[in-house]
Amino acid sequence: MYVATKNAGKLRELRAILAQYGWEASAFAGYADVAEGESSYAENAALKAHALRAALDAAGIAAPALGDDSGLEVAALGGRPGVLSARYGGEGASWAERRRRLLAETAAAVAGGTGGRGARFVCALCWVETGGASLGVVGTLPGLLAREDRGAGGFSYDAIFEYADGRTFAELSEEEKNRVSHRARAVSDLVAALAGRIQAPGAGTTGATGM
Repeated sequence: MYVATKNAGKLRELRAILAQYGWEASAFAGYADVAEGESSYAENAALKAHALRAALDAAGIAAPALGDDSGLEVAALGGRPGVLSARYGGEGASWAERRRRLLAETAAAVAGGTGGRGARFVCALCWVETGGASLGVVGTLPGLLAREDRGAGGFSYDAIFEYADGRTFAELSEEEKNRVSHRARAVSDLVAALAGRIQAPGAGTTGATGM
C-alpha cells in the first residue's frame, strides 16, 4: 500500500506499526499535499487518501491508498489544537515553537481555572481501494500534557504528551510507542475491519477481493 503523507516521522511510524501485521507501506513521490479542513480528522484523512488514490490511478498503480490525519486535544483549551495541530502557531512555526506556545496557553488556562492538563492524541485513518471503495477508523489515546519538553525521541507533540506511566512519548522507545499509540490503535481497528475482506498487500500490489 501507499501512504498519503510527506511527514517522514508519520511514515516511519505507520510502516513499523503496519509491519506488525505483515503489511508493507511506502510513500508515493507523485502525491501532493492537499488543503485540509478545520473540523474533522476523518474528512481530512479521506481527502488525503482519495488524492493519493487519484495520483496512483494516474500512474497506473493498482495499490491501496491510506490517509492519516492526527492531532492533539487539550482539555483546558476546549480540545484545541485538534485538527489544527500541524498548523497551530501558523504555517511557518517549528514544532518546538508550537510546543512552547501550547504549554504556555495551557498553563494560563489551568491557572485560570478553566480545566486540567488532560489531553488525548487522535488518529483517523482512511483506506481507499483501487476501485474507490473506502473505510475509515479513528483511534484515540488519553494522557496528560507535560509541563515542559521531555525526551529526545518522537516528533511533533511527543515531547509534551505524557503516557499512563508518566513518561512522555518522546521518552518511550519507538517500539514502545508503536505498541500503544493512538496510531497503533487506529491501525489495529483498521486491520480488524478489513480482516476477511482483503489479503495483506505489499507496496505496489493489491490484494483486493471485491471490497
